[in-house]
Amino acid sequence: MYNKIVFVAESGNCRESMAAAILKDISPNREIEIAAKGLVVLFPEPLNQKAEAVMISNGLPVEGILSSALTAEDLAGDTLVLTMEEKQRQKVLEMFEEAAPEHVRVLTEFVGDELEIIDPYGGTLQMYGLCYETLVVSIRKLVNILNEGV
Repeated sequence: MYNKIVFVAESGNCRESMAAAILKDISPNREIEIAAKGLVVLFPEPLNQKAEAVMISNGLPVEGILSSALTAEDLAGDTLVLTMEEKQRQKVLEMFEEAAPEHVRVLTEFVGDELEIIDPYGGTLQMYGLCYETLVVSIRKLVNILNEGV
């Protein structure tokens, strides 16, 4: 079973950070390292302001969260990389030839949901809230899958 979960999307400061915070909050039945990474991160950036507002309103910690780029080291060991969209999964596999396709998955596909996690970037605060709620549903299913492997 996986000892590390890395959530990945484009910038590293929105959906993937919300997903990581939600998983940390729900927490599986065992110790697991949880990270959020971006595919296009030129320098560390703080959380997207609307994502931060949604996280705060849902009681999740936001202190010190900065975006960081996905690296080959993030793929080492028993790591599951979960992207928000199929195009990001493909990009990870293209960028890192050492990445095993079975360990790089789309979050919603991995947990049995049909739709990808929408990108709320540039949308209303309500769109960010909807993205958060969708993530909560998928991550609860993820926790169930992780707990079955204990």
